[in-house]
Amino acid sequence: MQPTLVAVAHGSRDPRALPAASALLDRIRELRPRLDVRLGHIELNRPLLGETLRGATGAAVLVPLLLGRGHHVKRDLPAAAARAAHLDTRVAAPLGPHPLLVEALYERLLEAGWTPGAGTAVVLAAAGSRDPDSAADTRRTAALLSERLDGAAVVPAYASAAAPTVPDAVRALTARGHHRIAVASYFTAPGRFATQCAAAAPGPAAAPLGDHPALARLVLQRYDEALARQLTPLPAPAPLKLATA
Repeated sequence: MQPTLVAVAHGSRDPRALPAASALLDRIRELRPRLDVRLGHIELNRPLLGETLRGATGAAVLVPLLLGRGHHVKRDLPAAAARAAHLDTRVAAPLGPHPLLVEALYERLLEAGWTPGAGTAVVLAAAGSRDPDSAADTRRTAALLSERLDGAAVVPAYASAAAPTVPDAVRALTARGHHRIAVASYFTAPGRFATQCAAAAPGPAAAPLGDHPALARLVLQRYDEALARQLTPLPAPAPLKLATA
């Protein structure tokens, strides 16, 4: 029996967040119908992650619906896995950075009305974290998105805990001569931060990634990678060398 895939969302008071996460899980189930796929939240929404893990049996892989290596990925998820002593629990890597995410960001921008051309730039709006690894992951995604947009300027910006903010990034791009600026929503679901960032867009504001098909494929890829990492046999220990007199 395959381990349960537990998709771990952050949680939000925005009433659109839970339906968005549920729609993503439906896409994942369509891609792999025999896999047990469940949802757990870090906070603010039910089911909470602990509740989901208590209801699981056997083995589970926690796949964070999070986009970088911040506190939740490094601390909260391993702690939740350790508390679920009745399970063989593994924690997958966060979703970003990855080319599938970039494809989803690109298509959300097109849906919002973004078009290439002179003076075009994009602000990649993320939640923000004090963890330097998280900021590095967002910068890497911005660089990949710039490549996907044929070299258009893409500047990462944040809703909290890091600089620049989205309004600051917009002002900096405007000062550099960019007069057609869009905001790409680097969020998996609607929420306060995503709404706040979209409101600062002077041009098109893309929707969160939501149930984009590329995101569903990426969740399954992270699940498979976690299993492969755990199942790779350890190298055989080197033979002991006996001392001679």
